[in-house]
This record gives sequence, C-alpha cells and structure tokens, in this order.
Amino acid sequence: MVEQGLSLHARQHGVPNGSLGMTNRLWGAAKVAAPVLFGLSVLAPSPLRAAERACQGTLLQIQVNERGTSRSDRFRFSLGLEAENASKDAAMTALNDRLAKARQVIQPLVLGRLTIPAPRNYSIGGGASGPRLERASTTITGEVSRANYDAVIQAAGRLPGVRLQGMTSLASSESSASLADRLLKQALETGQRRSEATARALGLRKVELLLIDQRGSTYRPMAMAARMGEASFRPREAPKPSQSLTLKLDYCLR
Repeated sequence: MVEQGLSLHARQHGVPNGSLGMTNRLWGAAKVAAPVLFGLSVLAPSPLRAAERACQGTLLQIQVNERGTSRSDRFRFSLGLEAENASKDAAMTALNDRLAKARQVIQPLVLGRLTIPAPRNYSIGGGASGPRLERASTTITGEVSRANYDAVIQAAGRLPGVRLQGMTSLASSESSASLADRLLKQALETGQRRSEATARALGLRKVELLLIDQRGSTYRPMAMAARMGEASFRPREAPKPSQSLTLKLDYCLR
C-alpha cells in the first residue's frame, strides 16, 4: 500500500526587454540522502552546497510525500516478570528462580540474545488492603521469527509471574531497503509527471530537474495487541511496518 501527497509552487522569472531570465533562488544544491532504514524518525542533513544552476524560465517547486508498507519477518517482544514475598531478599530470590526458568524456556525460541535489565524492588499492600509485601520485577525483551511467534507466547503463558507486555512487527533490512528504493523512485516519477503536466498547461515544452532535497525518511515498526493463552495470534494478521519519504524538487520549465 502506498500513499502519496504533493504540493507545488511555480513562479516565472524575467529580465528587462521582455527576455526570460532567472533569480537564482534555489533551496540548495541537488542531493539525494541515503534512505533511513532503522529508527523511529530520522531527518536527512541540510542540502550540500555546490554550484548553483540557472533557470532561464519558470522555476517550479514541488514537495512529494510517499508512504508504503513492507512485510514483517520478525517480531520484538517484551515480557514482564514479577515475584512477591514478605522480604526483599526472598522476593529477589523468587524472581531469580523464575528468571532462570524463563531463560531456559524462551532462549531456544528467539533470535539472538535476550535483554534483561537489573531488577527493581518496591513494597505493595499493607493496612486494610492486606499484609505488606515486597515485589521484585524486571523485563525480558528479544526478537522472534514468524515461525516461533506463537511458540514464545504460549511458552511465556505457562510460566509463573510472566505476562506479555507487547509485540512489535519488524521488517527485515532487505525489505526496508527495497521499500526505500521504491518510495524514492515513485517520488521522482511523481515529481516528473507533475512538472510535465504543469509545463503543458503553461504552453512550455522543456522540463529540467535542478534540485533533489530529501527532507526526511521515517521507518516505523508497528506495535500490536497480543495475548498469552490458548487463543493464538496469527503473524500474518500483524500490521505491517511502514516507511515514509519526503522530497522537495526544483524544476526549470522552458
């Protein structure tokens, strides 16, 4: 699925005696920034400077926005792990026991290493709500393939003190790169098509691309709801990771 957005602005430059001229007002020298493949939002650097090119005609400025989705091939999961007891030491011991079992069950199903931050302790209950207890907690995060997605959920659901906190759909680097290339191609084609249509409307014949300014490219993994238990989630139903691209283009129409 690809969404497009476009805005344009054209102005004609002239010089005395009726001949066409130019104002040399450009955003900067032409550049195409490498598409951003990872991260939630990364902006391309400012345009590099080079020799300015004259437009002896009508300068057309277009902004093109392209957006598409790519197939997910793996998922990032987050599990919460807790244990409670009357004392901090006992709660921490119980948490470590549960953590060791969770590692043993989940590690064979995941891609790469698990990430487990240092546990934290806090008190709960007390007074009318019941006896005061100490709780120790931590999280387990990692990545799993489409084939083992449901296996991780089912395995975690059978572990005491473990709850699924979230799943995020991720695209492979290859599919992200392919989508970025496709969005760039589509943006350039859209700009060329609109500039040619504008030239025809003005009775002009020549269209020259002066500047390509990639203002930003965004890759966004897609979080999803998932449950532990018998009702399994089908990976093919996961929302697809999305990517967007914005280009500002200058054309000279003559």
